Amino acid sequence: MEHSSEVRVRRVGSGLVTGIAGLCLVLSPSAGTAQAAQTTAQTPAVVPTPTKEGADKLQSVPGYRQQPVTPQAVPTPQKAPAPVVSALPPTPQTPYTAMPAYGGLDHSDPDGSPYIPVDSWVYPAMLRLYSLGYVDSMYLSMRPYTRRSVLHMLQGSEGAILTGNDGQAQEILAALLSELTDEEITDKTERGTVYGLQSVYTRMMGISGPILTDSYHVGQTFFNDYGRPHETGLNNSTGFSTLNEQGPWSLYVRGEYEHAPSATGYSQALSQKISLLDEITFAPPNDPQATIPSGPIATANPFRLVEATLSYHILGHEISLGKSDAWLGPGMGGAMDWSNNAENIYSFRINRIEPIKIKYLSRWLGPVRYDFFYGSLKGHTDPNDDWVHSDMFSFQPTANFQFGFQRTVIFGGKGHEPVTVRTFLKGFFDTNDTNAGEKFSRNDPGARFSAFNFSYRLPFVRNYVTLYADSEAHDDLTPVSAPRRAAYRPGIYLSQFPGLKRLDLRVEGVSTDCSTLVCQQGSNEYIEDAVQRQGYTNKGNILGDWIGREAKGGQAWLTWHLSGNEWVQVEYLNKKTAKDFIAGGTTQNQFRINVVKRIGPDVEVNGWFQHEGWKAPIYMTGAQSDNTVAVQVTFFPKLKTKAP
Repeated sequence: MEHSSEVRVRRVGSGLVTGIAGLCLVLSPSAGTAQAAQTTAQTPAVVPTPTKEGADKLQSVPGYRQQPVTPQAVPTPQKAPAPVVSALPPTPQTPYTAMPAYGGLDHSDPDGSPYIPVDSWVYPAMLRLYSLGYVDSMYLSMRPYTRRSVLHMLQGSEGAILTGNDGQAQEILAALLSELTDEEITDKTERGTVYGLQSVYTRMMGISGPILTDSYHVGQTFFNDYGRPHETGLNNSTGFSTLNEQGPWSLYVRGEYEHAPSATGYSQALSQKISLLDEITFAPPNDPQATIPSGPIATANPFRLVEATLSYHILGHEISLGKSDAWLGPGMGGAMDWSNNAENIYSFRINRIEPIKIKYLSRWLGPVRYDFFYGSLKGHTDPNDDWVHSDMFSFQPTANFQFGFQRTVIFGGKGHEPVTVRTFLKGFFDTNDTNAGEKFSRNDPGARFSAFNFSYRLPFVRNYVTLYADSEAHDDLTPVSAPRRAAYRPGIYLSQFPGLKRLDLRVEGVSTDCSTLVCQQGSNEYIEDAVQRQGYTNKGNILGDWIGREAKGGQAWLTWHLSGNEWVQVEYLNKKTAKDFIAGGTTQNQFRINVVKRIGPDVEVNGWFQHEGWKAPIYMTGAQSDNTVAVQVTFFPKLKTKAP
């Protein structure tokens, strides 16, 4: 089970050359067949060797002089038999064991597997592979993927990648297949049991200068980080993850110890002022509030579960309980509806991880995926213990175009009317605005946020440019029906430059500052003034896009890929929060350089330096700045396998 990805590429290349030679023999005149067959059998297979530029070139094979033969009728070409895929593990004597074609939409794979965390290197690698023109069955806006669903995506493109001359795609494929070695699918052979310690990591962050830690109002210096605590000084996160798979069952646990120094925090006067923006009186039980970093802030030393999920796989679905990631949007910098900016919630989840064709519907809209989860939100005081469910459908009418609709509903909570079956279903299906009388009754469907997204590999530059957009509206059917009240994150991704195939560029803009009066004073996106005033947060951090309420900005990344899972990246970020929401407004500018390098196949070193300049007159007068130096070392032990 533990063979390298390089061997896989070599054995598949060997098989391809042998197959091509065999086809030539079938089409050649009969007089030369025996001699050609003997020559082919004695000539070693040619292995593709990537050049410095990343393109594969086969070594030339000298021709062999043949004696003239008497002209005769050319035999009728015969169809070559399908290649036989061995069910046995590869050996030096039998190296060719290419993955058999996956059953596709019949979802014949009965085995389950855990989700891959959304902060894994696998996602930027898969997104790049998609934008290079491969893995068509990948749905960009429905992350995370399970280990086996990624393997199925790769199966659909393995042949095209290995027979092409795209060295970048081949490097990514090799790295991904090495990551998923223990999930390898063989013909008519069960996977067996996979278990063990999957990763051990530690991250040290040294921060100098004051930082922002208020995602719901002023802003945050660090985001998309699972709601981890950060403060000026030395910060640390040390954790591990374990993986267990047996048939349709899987269990994934990721836990970590976190440390952040103490801090001054907001003054009592500033906390009261910030709280009034949400129409909440800053007094017990609303003092303290998780959404307001009131001082003094004590030293943080918690141990917590980042992810912990027990799942059962059935008919292309992963049904799970526990804490699992969600990233519902095609962007890399943020997702309008759901991201990993906040700590994961405990939820019940049904996720169609494999595309399915629905009669009549798929004739026009193509294969579809859907995802549903239901859980509780923590850190709310007004009201406390409210609930949330999120539902998404994504369609793929063509191989290059996909779009999706999503809705998140926050409802219930102590002090609010009880949740009934009627109100629960109304959150799903009601298309009308909620009036004041209904909002404070048992018929309240909750605070509803609807999203629409799409991605499109552009014509004529399919293997270079992907255009995408994410959007969300509050209490409207979709952002499409109310574009002036919606929030947006559009983006464009150039997966390679002509002549510089290792270089890519991604640019995303983002805005929650709509053009109508409903967006003033931070009152539209991620909040509902009437009831769910702390609505779109979990333990104080925004569940959706880090840009926050009534703000606009953008991000850009320029990346040089050292290999399929190593890179050097430069990032720039800008954000401005409106003055009618936060007195004096806020401005953030960040510059970051990030290097990811492997020390052997099992150790990853991820280091970065970040400089930020910011202004927030409501918090501190004058221009402020902070610098961060961080290093994370991750060890990936070999998983253990047991035959069925």
